Amino acid sequence: MKVAEVEVTLLEVPHSNEHLQYWIPQWRIIQICRLVLDNGVVGWGESVKHAMGPVPEGVHQRLVGEEVGALLWQDDLGYAVQLALFDAVGKALHVPAHRLLGTKVRDWCPLSWWTIDLQAQDWAQQCAEAVERGYTSAKLKTRTMYDLHAGIRAILEVIPPQFRLDLDFNGSLVTAAQALPLLKSLEQYDEVVMIETPIPQGDIAGNQHLRQRLNRPIAMHIGDPPLATALKQDVTDGFILGAPARELLKLASICEVANKPFWLQMAGTGITTAWAAHVGAVCSHARWPSITCMNIWESQLITEPIELRSGYYRVPEKPGLGVEVDEGALQRYAVDRDEAAPPKHLYRYCRASGDVTYYGCSSKSELHGTYVRDGMPICEAGSNLEILNDDGSESFAELYAATRGGRTLRRLEQP
Repeated sequence: MKVAEVEVTLLEVPHSNEHLQYWIPQWRIIQICRLVLDNGVVGWGESVKHAMGPVPEGVHQRLVGEEVGALLWQDDLGYAVQLALFDAVGKALHVPAHRLLGTKVRDWCPLSWWTIDLQAQDWAQQCAEAVERGYTSAKLKTRTMYDLHAGIRAILEVIPPQFRLDLDFNGSLVTAAQALPLLKSLEQYDEVVMIETPIPQGDIAGNQHLRQRLNRPIAMHIGDPPLATALKQDVTDGFILGAPARELLKLASICEVANKPFWLQMAGTGITTAWAAHVGAVCSHARWPSITCMNIWESQLITEPIELRSGYYRVPEKPGLGVEVDEGALQRYAVDRDEAAPPKHLYRYCRASGDVTYYGCSSKSELHGTYVRDGMPICEAGSNLEILNDDGSESFAELYAATRGGRTLRRLEQP
């Protein structure tokens, strides 16, 4: 079997959460790969371009006319192309993709809801929706400009006792000395079960210090510090894995030997989520709920949406990825641009004292780094962050001008 055609198209799929336009607007851009074999079989793959990487230039010349079996494990072909190859080969051989990856060890895979840092009431709304849609866990992007305890308490009002929360600090607690009091205070909540990257992962001594003193597992992205160092120094309870097929299975085997659980993290719609099930089905230590962020898009791009049952979804058994792409949705969302920009806005950080700081950062990702570098308070009680959109007013224009060039504006306002 040889590759006869390769077609790559761009989509802009709206997010289901209005807050995402300030955090990751570029994740609306998705590349779809349609790959046709010389026997007429069609394979589909996708890649969130600014998260999982773009389809490489010149991929048509590399693929067309080549034997498809020799291409499956070429990770440098890009995420969307590799998924399309596994989909096509599985369909041609009448086997599900997991049969091409290894021996299946589970029929159902755990999946977690994903959301960004939000005000307490918005976090609660997100988790309530997760419960309604069959999830039993949520991974929360946790940022230090919010009152974390207020956010968790709001969530506890809307979730059942068995719902679990994983908190991802992305290193924003900076040092073990700063992190430990806050993390210990979270142990009062049985629902908080995992802490991801509380301080920079390269801080080996700091992470060892936290592991020895916390009653919650710590998870780290694999590769920083180098895997051999992480295992020798035992700085983490488990890992986060997200990589192309060949590299991912290699890392999964190392985790199995080291007896370290992990979760799969690969952003995408229903297409990617189906792929995550096939990978999770053959990896014995993929025991923690996967993160695909499927919930953030208004469409899964497949005809039969993936449904969860008590936090798990069934591994597809149909040939290939086992899902049918919604070609009508592909037509609706098709665009000819590969960028998406946030609206014009500002950030207003307010402390309980009434001390307010305005930031002109272009996105929440940029704000995260700026806030930490400024040495601002860590999850201070009564603190909150608001987003101010351009309303055309003179007051917004003045604030916007005052925060250009990385400057901040600080003033006392009525609490």
